[in-house]
Order: sequence, then C-alpha cells, then structure tokens
Amino acid sequence: MSDRPTAEDEAIIAAQLGRPPRGVHAIGHRCPCGNPDVVTTEPRLPNGTPFPTTYYLTCPRVNSRIGTLEASGLMKQMQERLGTDPELAAAYAAAHEAYLADRAAVGEAGGFDVPEIDGISAGGMPDRVKCLHVLAAHALAAGPGVNPLGDEVLELLGEYWAKGPCVTVEEA
Repeated sequence: MSDRPTAEDEAIIAAQLGRPPRGVHAIGHRCPCGNPDVVTTEPRLPNGTPFPTTYYLTCPRVNSRIGTLEASGLMKQMQERLGTDPELAAAYAAAHEAYLADRAAVGEAGGFDVPEIDGISAGGMPDRVKCLHVLAAHALAAGPGVNPLGDEVLELLGEYWAKGPCVTVEEA
C-alpha cells in the first residue's frame, strides 16, 4: 500500500507543499516521475490534532489541475449523479468504508486512538462530494476501482507527469 519516506522524499514533499509535512506515516503513491504525490497521514498530527485526511495530495501540478476541475462545477455534477445513480452511490459508500479501514490500519500501526474522527472519512464521503483533491488522492493510493469519483478525476487529469517532475531534488 505504501512505503516509508526517505529524507529525499521528505525534502521533496516540503518543496511541493511549501512547508514541512506533518504526521507523514508513509508514501501513499508515487507519481510516474518517481516523486511522492500522495502521503499517507497519521490520524493524529504531532500537535495532537485529529486529522481525518488519511491521503493527502502533495503534487502542486495535480492540485492546480484539480482546482480548475472544482471551479468548473464538476463537484456539483458528481453530487447530482450520486442522488440519481444507485450503483454509483453504493460504490461511493464502499469507498468511504475502504477509506475508514485504511485509516484504522494506519492508526493501529502507529498506536493512535482517535475517537473524535470515528466514522468520518474525507472529501464528503459517503454521500457528498466536497473535495476532489481528497478523492483523487484516495484513488491514487488505493488504486483503480476503489473510489469511483476519484477514478473519474484522475481520468480527467490526464498525464500530469508528462512534463517531468513538479519538483526536483535540486529544488528540494
């Protein structure tokens, strides 16, 4: 599912985010260029704050493209489809359950008990669409077929890595 970040990964993630990363448990996904593009985050940040966003998208290129998709009204369209397509709604609810199971596994591995976020996933799941960034991050980390709306976002992004890494080791 993921691997531990190296010192180079941590430097690249900090350059991608423009700040040091917090609570990184593992690399959730690597871009085809080799850089991390999703981090798996612990359910409680080092300062004690509960953090339900298990999969956090770090690539600024992807984040920018997704911002454009959000501005286009895509979330509203997806939300409407959830209300009229029972198969999509069921698959999205299953994505919510998969997200919760993944977070529970990260919490167990790190010795975290975070009852404040029990049953809360991210991105609006299981019945709303409120953040395409989270849905895409989940789709990248979990792989195709787990989060149907995240998969759709990834398809719309195209080959975001084609121009090369968003951040180089030299920039980090």
